[in-house]
Amino acid sequence: MDRQQRPKGKGVEGLPDLSPEARARLQGQVAAVAAALEGDAPSETLIELVSGDSGDPNWDAHLMAALGGIKHPAIPALLARLFGAADDKVRRKALKKAMHRLRTLGVPVPADLLPREEVTVGLPRPGSVAVFVSSFFGQGESYIILEGPPEILGGTFLVSRISDQTGFKECFLLNLKRRQQAELWAQFREQGLDAWFSPPAPYAVRLLEEAYQLRPEAAGGAARYAGLRDKIWQHWGRPEAAPDLEALLAAVPPGEQARLLDQARKLALDPLFAAWMPGPEEIDPWFQNILAIQDSPLVLTEPQKQARSDAVLAEAVQALYPPEDRETWRRRLLAMAYCLHLSGREEDSRTILAAAADLAVTDRGALSGENPFLKALVQYALLMMWDRERPEEKPQGSGLLAPPDEPILIRR
Repeated sequence: MDRQQRPKGKGVEGLPDLSPEARARLQGQVAAVAAALEGDAPSETLIELVSGDSGDPNWDAHLMAALGGIKHPAIPALLARLFGAADDKVRRKALKKAMHRLRTLGVPVPADLLPREEVTVGLPRPGSVAVFVSSFFGQGESYIILEGPPEILGGTFLVSRISDQTGFKECFLLNLKRRQQAELWAQFREQGLDAWFSPPAPYAVRLLEEAYQLRPEAAGGAARYAGLRDKIWQHWGRPEAAPDLEALLAAVPPGEQARLLDQARKLALDPLFAAWMPGPEEIDPWFQNILAIQDSPLVLTEPQKQARSDAVLAEAVQALYPPEDRETWRRRLLAMAYCLHLSGREEDSRTILAAAADLAVTDRGALSGENPFLKALVQYALLMMWDRERPEEKPQGSGLLAPPDEPILIRR
């Protein structure tokens, strides 16, 4: 019989190094097993000489690596008895490596020695699928990310950028390792997308399905989603299982509506809604009108300037958020109220829900005025333009600032 090799318990690649005390204990156990094998000790004796650590898979992996260096036909059975039932990734990987090394040393390893792993192609591990939904940005665009084991979709991340008006903008299937996943999230943060929400999976599926139904014949992202659609429905849920936001989010009591609408003016400046504001090119025509009022050669009293500026502001809100699009904006606000609810910001969720309910009012009289949330978005966009063009001046009587004791905008 070949004389057994006596490993020295050196570090194993890919595993944390052992402490000097642990390394000495490992070398002692391996040496005792090697000595017992020379005396043809029975398997029960070998078992008693080895002590695994149920709480430390790395210790067990080091032990398997060391035992896998002993060229003796009794070692495969010993490893199988000690670690054959392990179901964690570290131990199973170490066991496979040890058995492979024994084979390369010429030690026979029976094919049926280890329990056969169940084939689970297309079936996720419990709790292994997840969803991430971004806030809305731009004109109703958002990111939807489905995460799961690669055996489901062929990759670990399905990244989709969708529009509630035009459907799929992008859809990529990525197979990312842990470091690459961290880099992906870092790229999103660099783009200002650092607020993500994890709703029930069917809700994300419904968003994907609604985007797909807008243009089901489109190539690119829609076609890629269509090819994965059945598997997505199977493992992340069907769209009809998504929660009904109208029913889930409690309606705002009438007595609270006015107070919450007043809060909505301030919440419009939350970073979550930064991309909802009109951009410089969109707001510029009305900004020029405001400048014309300020610089008018006519002698206008402050109340007259205020009235004219108020009219410009109302005109801008109507043009940038036209009545025919209010239902779309209402649905977006409803979705954002849900995101705030998911993140535990219940008061802010109710505030945005109040703004959404106000957009459902189709017959707006002069007394009701414009929706405070949309109005605040336009006001802040105009103020940003003013700060850029005339940083040394304050817009007196421009309709952009409320009385000092009741600011309509909280500057950040």
